[in-house]
Amino acid sequence: MQKAVNIKNNRARFEFELLDHYTAGIVLTGTEIKSIRLSKARIADSFCEFNESGELFVVNMSIDLYAHGTHYNHQPKATRKLLLNRKELKKLEKEVTSSGFTIVPLRLYLNEKGRAKLDIALAKGKKLYDKRENIKDRDNKRDLDRIKKNFK
Repeated sequence: MQKAVNIKNNRARFEFELLDHYTAGIVLTGTEIKSIRLSKARIADSFCEFNESGELFVVNMSIDLYAHGTHYNHQPKATRKLLLNRKELKKLEKEVTSSGFTIVPLRLYLNEKGRAKLDIALAKGKKLYDKRENIKDRDNKRDLDRIKKNFK
């Protein structure tokens, strides 16, 4: 039984306001999927962009080199193609070009069949005061929970 791989981008929820969520497949080579199965990947600084022909790629996603890979090993920071329906790609491309939104990866995981999937979201960047508001709300909730715990 393989262990569950669940690599998250916690920074994305803090930096961006997430609007639409999508699940995309990733085109990977042999040593890349082996490294992902060992949870040797990072998506914290990555983002998605379109090329000239309308295909979506994830940029800056880091997959560590496979330890037992020979000269067939992969490039750690290569751009990787994402697989979505044509209708979803057209919708995302329209939103990105017209409204100035960005596409950020949220979670990298393996599905039941053992295939690597990437949860992505259409996002709008937050302002500094929005981030401060989130921090203040989180602190207030934490204080309320402490008071409730001590009261019981």
